[in-house]
Amino acid sequence: MNGTAGKAKKTGPRELIRLHNLKPHPEGGYFRETYRSSAPAPSRRVRRSCCTAILFLLEEGDISRLHRIKSDELWHFYAGGPLRISAIRPDGKSESALLGPGHNCQHLVPAGRWFGAAPEPGSGWSLVGCTVAPGFDFRDFELGSREGLLKRFPRAAKIIRQLTR
Repeated sequence: MNGTAGKAKKTGPRELIRLHNLKPHPEGGYFRETYRSSAPAPSRRVRRSCCTAILFLLEEGDISRLHRIKSDELWHFYAGGPLRISAIRPDGKSESALLGPGHNCQHLVPAGRWFGAAPEPGSGWSLVGCTVAPGFDFRDFELGSREGLLKRFPRAAKIIRQLTR
């Protein structure tokens, strides 16, 4: 990342968006793909890269809306304040993990799991990285609808309301 963490401590989110050429992401926040392996993922019917990585920035008030993908996604904390990743388990209950200073520095979201994220209140912003294997492809991305998720997962209503629009 060419010293991103050190620069981030002295820089605000607007400067990081500019510095790293981040663009709006469909689920919320700002991102830029930083790595896409040239190696193909093994045994996929559709050709995919074996691994991808992005920088992802959420400002306070932004959310990464509930979505799911067909691959595991490993989140890495880089700078800013704590970020909460919330997910809906297969049994319909919600779970969450905090990334950031004094908390976890990585968190794995298993393939196929509905999940989203938001900076903790008062934290300002969070800069993270997301590594996906097999590699991310927007054809594998599904954004959740509030109505559909509430019907399917009533026990996770709180995070569904927080992380959908």
